[in-house]
Amino acid sequence: MTATQLYDVPAPAKLNLFLHVVGRRADGYHLLQTVFRFIDLCDTLSFDRRSDGKIVRERPSLAGLAAADDLIVKAALLLQKATGCTYGAQIECIKAIPAGGGLGGGSSDAATTLMALNRLWGTGLSRAELMQLGLQLGADVPVFIFGANAFAQGVGEQLHELDLPPSYYNVLQPDVFVSTADIFSDEGLTRNTPSVIITDFTRWLTDRTALACSQKNNVLESLPLFGNNDLESIVCKKYKSVSEVISGLQGLDLHARMTGSGSCVFVEHSHYENAVVQHERIRSKMLQASSEARKLVAGHWLVAGLDDHPLRNWLS
Repeated sequence: MTATQLYDVPAPAKLNLFLHVVGRRADGYHLLQTVFRFIDLCDTLSFDRRSDGKIVRERPSLAGLAAADDLIVKAALLLQKATGCTYGAQIECIKAIPAGGGLGGGSSDAATTLMALNRLWGTGLSRAELMQLGLQLGADVPVFIFGANAFAQGVGEQLHELDLPPSYYNVLQPDVFVSTADIFSDEGLTRNTPSVIITDFTRWLTDRTALACSQKNNVLESLPLFGNNDLESIVCKKYKSVSEVISGLQGLDLHARMTGSGSCVFVEHSHYENAVVQHERIRSKMLQASSEARKLVAGHWLVAGLDDHPLRNWLS
């Protein structure tokens, strides 16, 4: 019997371990190089199949977000149009990933919607076909359908699978919403970072892993990070709280970096015990009620890196 319901379907967040802007196309889209890492901070979606063709949200996925602007609704309508499907869906999204944080929550929700409704409606599209649809919704959507941590190029759609070592992350959300469009359109953004190749990153990662193994008893360890996030300096100029959160973490001798176009900032660890120590250290040094920094931070998570997307096996 064909399923008519899919409940508690995960949509994981991502981190950009680095993000280089290497050029700009004639159509205005920026050429990027980055590494996407999935983490176990997830939104949760549930789907009920409808026979009347309507796409209905049980509630907005974000406060005040109109249905016409919701990537979840856009994804469902796009799949209907592409396949001629006459089914509809009742969709609920329970948010855990903050908006405007550079963690890809909206893109991940859209990707999960495409994969879940492809199964629920029996539309039978392949991974590659769903990735092509996803690219119409946003440059970050295809990687979630791709299903693996990846080295990405182009506008983010040229993906090469990466095996990344186990890592744990302290993630802080400064109390601001950052508009991706505003950051990419800033006149101060440089767009000429020299390109790297995938082996530049993998060789560096091998060396870093060896360093982490040699320091495994150092409970204050945080891992160095490859390259830069070229958007970080622009965001820090526009949003004081992002700059101050990064400075606060660096003041604790931690390697801190913004993900995506902001605002979230992360610190990476190779050992869970170290990540726990740093989580508590950040809490006590930066996030106590008496601290000015506490007013700058809206959220703070200790998360694990994922080996792949939890829905990867849904597509061949």
